[in-house]
Amino acid sequence: MRYQIARLDDLGRIPVMEGLEWRPIRRRLGIRAFGVNAYTAEKVGDWIVEEHTEEQLGHEELYMVVKGHATFTLDEDTVEAPAGTIVFISDTTVKRKAVADEPGTTVLAVGAKPGEAFTPSGWEWSFAAAAQEPDEAIATMQDGMATLGESGPGLYHLARHELRAGRREDAAEHLAKALELNPDFRQYAEQDNDLKELL
Repeated sequence: MRYQIARLDDLGRIPVMEGLEWRPIRRRLGIRAFGVNAYTAEKVGDWIVEEHTEEQLGHEELYMVVKGHATFTLDEDTVEAPAGTIVFISDTTVKRKAVADEPGTTVLAVGAKPGEAFTPSGWEWSFAAAAQEPDEAIATMQDGMATLGESGPGLYHLARHELRAGRREDAAEHLAKALELNPDFRQYAEQDNDLKELL
């Protein structure tokens, strides 16, 4: 296929956290050169970009508000971002977050690591799994790790879905391995009403 056409409004809307809805562009079109997705927040105050840094992945990120109005927090700075605003973050250590100031605000996000071939981020699989039934979610997480290799975050999310499916022993094994690879995830497990019982 030489080209594809898609409309943002026709993309899936996958609820993730704090009102944030993921609109998968890269996965839908099979883009391999860079990461690109969109996010929508239905209500004022909902997240439109989750709080994070890019220290682990090393990505430069560009956000463009394509609809509505958002407020970005970049470390200690606050940026008002009406439709048409572009926010580019080259420093991976900058802690970023954005919330919607208007219902239906939508942000396009593009990212990649400078100078290297693009590798999809593991969160794409965990976001996709969040909207699936337990058995399908387990298969999605297993596919993610088959593609990217085992990781603390991948095993952590796999354990969450295994517990939902009633596979307690598998969940305990994968949670233990996740915490061995990524001890920082213990704080998330301690806040999870189900996973904390496996600690």
